[in-house]
Amino acid sequence: MTYILKGETGDWETVIGLEVHAQVLTKSKLFSGASADFGAAPNSQVSPIDAGMPGMLPVINKECVTKAVLTGLGLNAVINNVSVFERKNYFYPDLPQGYQISQYQHPIVGNGEIEIDLADGTVKVIGIERLHLEQDAGKSLHDQHPQKSYVDLNRSGNPLMEIVSKPDMRSPEEAGAYVTKLRAIVRYLGTCDGNMDEGSMRCDVNVSVRKFGAELGTRCEIKNVNSVRFVQQAIEYEARRQIEVIESGGKIVQETRLFDTKQGTTRSMRSKEDAHDYRYFPDPDLLPLTVANDFIDDIRKTMPELPDAKKHRFIKDFGMSVQDASVLVQEKDRAEYFEKAAEGRDAKLVANWLTTELLGALNKGEKTLRESPVKASQLGALVGLISDNTISGRIAKEVFAEMFVSGKDPGVIVEEKGLKQVTDTGAIEKIVAEVVAENPDKVAEYKGGKDKLFGFFVGSVLKKSGGKANPGIVNDLLKKKLEE
Repeated sequence: MTYILKGETGDWETVIGLEVHAQVLTKSKLFSGASADFGAAPNSQVSPIDAGMPGMLPVINKECVTKAVLTGLGLNAVINNVSVFERKNYFYPDLPQGYQISQYQHPIVGNGEIEIDLADGTVKVIGIERLHLEQDAGKSLHDQHPQKSYVDLNRSGNPLMEIVSKPDMRSPEEAGAYVTKLRAIVRYLGTCDGNMDEGSMRCDVNVSVRKFGAELGTRCEIKNVNSVRFVQQAIEYEARRQIEVIESGGKIVQETRLFDTKQGTTRSMRSKEDAHDYRYFPDPDLLPLTVANDFIDDIRKTMPELPDAKKHRFIKDFGMSVQDASVLVQEKDRAEYFEKAAEGRDAKLVANWLTTELLGALNKGEKTLRESPVKASQLGALVGLISDNTISGRIAKEVFAEMFVSGKDPGVIVEEKGLKQVTDTGAIEKIVAEVVAENPDKVAEYKGGKDKLFGFFVGSVLKKSGGKANPGIVNDLLKKKLEE
């Protein structure tokens, strides 16, 4: 579906590119042995290299290179055998060296692509321009003192993969789907934990607008957006802001903006620098990074099945819709849970119980799937009891609620509470006859054309049976009785 923004002068198209900063999941930093863990006391994880002390020489962390290559392979991207680290020069209080070691003209990973899945079931391919390695800056804290700012260098030198998309996205939904898929890929690979709330994955959002078919407009960059929802909100606001500026006779200025999450608006931060403003040049302390083909091939052999491959397998093997399969593969734990629960069971029914009942209960209880009191085998067993008519879907919800509280197996709960479904036709016939006899007025109305009353009779029979009567048998016997 084409995303169109209506303006006073006609329809507008949004053009979006994302730069995602993903912290490499390693114990130590990109060029030093200091810890890269999150949450330590301020300035407790800082080596002389991270603090920019004179004479300190950076040494590349091999694990960071391995995980960058692995991520590149997961993005179906070209791995460059030779890449170069450069100094990106700018001043900021939390950047003690006065430059950031990054990659620019010769990144470790080149062109790639990923699939995104949209709500209407369509699939779109988004191009990846490059992935490069760089060190993170520290963090300035402006809310600790009324007159001073503090600097925490714990984050200084943390290894980042900057993943730059091509400007292929055209709506907030597409951008949200892109970040969601990218997050899933790095989590499957184990190269980044994807915890956006901790800052280990954050986005710079580039937005411009144009009339359909026109040249690209001037873009603005919205820095450090840290959730999928905020990415979408920022794009929505910024696109409309730019349209209003242009239609009122103004010009869009290339600039860096911040997104105010409370107001839902963007505001100007600084003019947007071009590459030449940073005075990039090869870091004289670091040789060009050479990655051999054998090294790449060895990493390729360690790759797990990724979300898209798993999605296509679920669609093929289980007959699922693109949307259902996409929801299941969004998280590695969720996909693994589903496959265990669906073994030998009705896979579509398992998927429905997982995504609706279990995830709903976990969300309400603020638990993760790993903390679920209902094991995958237990959810599968519950679906098995529904499939073989031991219990009805209605009773299954009661059983599930007990499972979630107690962690007991569904079969045990069914036995303890005497919840087995009644499939004895004679016993159900007796209840049907009682309900019909007790409601002569409604029987007359039903026979007079009020077909909707059939639901009343079904509900009455199920209630009288304590919810144990097989609904299919109830329906058949009621139809026959009411036609007499």
